[in-house]
Amino acid sequence: MSKYKPPNLGSEEIMKKGILTKREREVFELLINNDTTSEIADKLGISEKTVRNHISNAMQKLGVKGRTGAVIELLKLGELSL
Repeated sequence: MSKYKPPNLGSEEIMKKGILTKREREVFELLINNDTTSEIADKLGISEKTVRNHISNAMQKLGVKGRTGAVIELLKLGELSL
């Protein structure tokens, strides 16, 4: 069984489409405020596994490895701000 690979979109296309869902954006906004997975789960009323899933989904969309890589890419794309 092959893994789904998202289409290879350029940065401009990603920006136009808005890469993050509303919930993924909420998770990453808390993440860049230095909240832990557990704290994010508590604040949003979801499980820690769901928080990790949102982070993983965003990383897959961006084609990056690691939370830090995702945050950096989202900042570059203007999806997040500090």
